[in-house]
Amino acid sequence: MMRTLLVRGLLAGLLGGVVAAVFAYVVGQPLMDAAIEIEEAAAHGHDHGDELIGRGVQSTIGLLVAHAAYGVAIGGLFALLFALAYGRFGAWSPRAYAAVLAAGAFLAVSLVPFLAYPANPPGAGEGASVNARTGAYFGLLAISVVAAGIALYVATRLTGRWGGWNTGICLTAGYVAVVTVSGVLLPGFEEADGFPGELLWDFRVAALGDLVVFWVVLGVAFGALAQRSLAGHVSASAPATGRAGGGAPAGRR
Repeated sequence: MMRTLLVRGLLAGLLGGVVAAVFAYVVGQPLMDAAIEIEEAAAHGHDHGDELIGRGVQSTIGLLVAHAAYGVAIGGLFALLFALAYGRFGAWSPRAYAAVLAAGAFLAVSLVPFLAYPANPPGAGEGASVNARTGAYFGLLAISVVAAGIALYVATRLTGRWGGWNTGICLTAGYVAVVTVSGVLLPGFEEADGFPGELLWDFRVAALGDLVVFWVVLGVAFGALAQRSLAGHVSASAPATGRAGGGAPAGRR
């Protein structure tokens, strides 16, 4: 069954990545192109050499491959998480488990780091601080994922004694406290002056929408696939009844 769930996760992640890539191309790419034009205009026409990979390839094939690879990797990890969590918090359906896990993973993996360090288009950030900002982003991402993992593990231990609501409220409060303090302690970075605020806002909304689309598709697709797989597994493992046993009625022995 684990192998079946893993394959379902890879497929759901691939689908989520492809759909998110389409969203990014339709909604985000025009904003990216506008930001690149502003960056090039600010450079006063300085030539930085030919690009190794053309912009047209980056915005089409590159965009699709990057999203698909990310989706497959996350889909596999999501399937493992589902297998560990399924059945531990109540008699929910596979779809419900997938939806809750996708929402939680979106929060821990995507939303929390994004709120602290939202995506910047080209030319909107100080070049000297890019590496430091990237390091801070991944640092908060690691803290968020570890805190969420610990909360999930503790929930499996305490739900039976405290109840689902009490456990969920306490652990959610603890998680929020950890990531909030971490976000405050990590460094902040000033955005470059002169970049259009409306374009920056639209780009960040599109980037967040890209993440939302991916996690929604992953959760819905994996939930549907897992529902079918687990329903078939239960049916196949159920004991035969009725005439299949071939036993004589008890009253005629």
